[in-house]
Amino acid sequence: MHRTVNFQDLGVASYEEAWSYQQSLLDAVIARKRQNRGLQPTDADYQTPIHHLLFCEHPPVYTLGRKGKIEHLLLDEKELQSEGIEFYKINRGGDITYHGPGQLVAYPIFDLEDFFTDVHRYVRTLEEVVIQTLAQYEIQGHREEGYTGVWLSATDMQPKRKICAIGVHLSRWVSMHGFAFNISPNLRHFEHIIPCGIQEDDKAVTSLEKELGRAVDMDDIKKVVKQQFAELFEFNYQTTTYPNKQ
Repeated sequence: MHRTVNFQDLGVASYEEAWSYQQSLLDAVIARKRQNRGLQPTDADYQTPIHHLLFCEHPPVYTLGRKGKIEHLLLDEKELQSEGIEFYKINRGGDITYHGPGQLVAYPIFDLEDFFTDVHRYVRTLEEVVIQTLAQYEIQGHREEGYTGVWLSATDMQPKRKICAIGVHLSRWVSMHGFAFNISPNLRHFEHIIPCGIQEDDKAVTSLEKELGRAVDMDDIKKVVKQQFAELFEFNYQTTTYPNKQ
């Protein structure tokens, strides 16, 4: 295992701040790729590919992907202000989703040419990170045909439930954005959108805390998710400090 990923926990970061930081990291990864163009790993001027993984939580915010429909946001500007929720149109795939406290957001900035150049496999592997994390809590997550993200099966009392949303963006095979894993967010905020454009009555949104019926320590979840990332993407970690962290 020769890949190294720089890990940073941003703590609570505004969506705009984290988005801008992701973009700066992506630009740096692409700049290094350009410098390596035409070189071999054995060449003296060759620079080892760099990768980053960011964890954070956001203050309440709705984000709308490139092909999302604005009508899937059920609040107007005044109502957003009243609820204290921000809104951004962004460059990831997917429709509208919610980010907020109690949700673990993971942003991999990976040069996929150093892993595998397969977008479908990349998204499936992100899903597997969450599926394997849920398994540690004896919850069986799965993929739902026709949708991205991680789901829980319907029961006699509940419909199919989405516990993790995924939306990614790639530029020159470098990824940004990622997934939002519901640990203990305010699920009421999902009522103001049509999450990920899913309008079927037989599907809902849930959280790990709701499914377990007890509180969950976010730091414990982060440890498991970090481990699953390293195992499934086959890399080692190097922890770095977020420059904006006080």
